[in-house]
Order: sequence, then C-alpha cells, then structure tokens
Amino acid sequence: MDTLFAPWRMEYILGPKADECVFCLPESTARDRDQLVLVRGRLCFVIMNRYPYTNGHLMVAPYRHVPDLTDMNEAEAGEMTDWLQRSVRVLREALGPDGFNIGLNLGSVAGAGIQDHLHMHVVPRWHGDTSFMTVCGQTRVVSEHLSATHAKLASLFLTISPTL
Repeated sequence: MDTLFAPWRMEYILGPKADECVFCLPESTARDRDQLVLVRGRLCFVIMNRYPYTNGHLMVAPYRHVPDLTDMNEAEAGEMTDWLQRSVRVLREALGPDGFNIGLNLGSVAGAGIQDHLHMHVVPRWHGDTSFMTVCGQTRVVSEHLSATHAKLASLFLTISPTL
C-alpha cells in the first residue's frame, strides 16, 4: 500500500463547508488571506486554487457571478486579461516556471467544477513536473504549502505594474 501524507487536508475535512459560491467574495477583505485571495481589482480578482495542479496554480474571476464568457461585459473582459498578464509576470518572477497552461472550462462537460461562476486558470509548468508520481501513481505533488506560496505571491501583486 502506498501512503501519501497531506496533513493540510485535515483543516478542510473538519472545517466549515461553504454554502455559497467560492468566487462570490464578500466586500470585506478581512478573510482574503484565508480564502487565498491574492489581489482585488475593480471588476476582477486573483485567487489561488485550493486544490492546485501545480505549485502557484491561480485563478482569475470577475466579481460578478456570470457563468459564461459571453456574459461578461467589455470592461470585465479587459480587466480579466490584465490580471492574467500580471499573474504570468508574478509567477515568472516568484517561481520561474518553464511555461504555462492558461484556460477556462465552460460547462460541466468541458470540466468546469464550478460552472456557474466563470474563472480562468493560470497553471505554471516546469520541465519534468509530471514525474513518476503523476504517471505511475496517479498523484500530483505540490512542493510548497499554500500559505507559503500565498505570502510570496501576494507581495509581488502589490508591486507589479498594470498593462492597461
């Protein structure tokens, strides 16, 4: 039998479960760190994925609860693109990935886990990040605790310049 230790999961297992959409943020920023919010813009925000594919897996979402790309207005779409660009800059500086997967899943058949609130994924990739653990063990390894990655990235988002 293989054993995989993931002690951080106990907090999730025993903790309260959200009844509301995880992307519908409260106006107060008091819980942003706990919710892994990295930065808030005017119309969109950047949040870390609590169940990342790789270290530094981020998501960009509009505040407005919209299910589809075609439901966004021009200002929201523009700001989302800006935060995607900033996210790539921050991740390059902080983690030095070799590349990125960036995309969104529209509808459950396309893989959308939360299909009612549009969000885009920014997944940093490194040569060899699909090691034997992924190939043979069907297990992904995230090499840094989420809180450590959050601290590293949040400070960079405060200094990265906008592109628009």
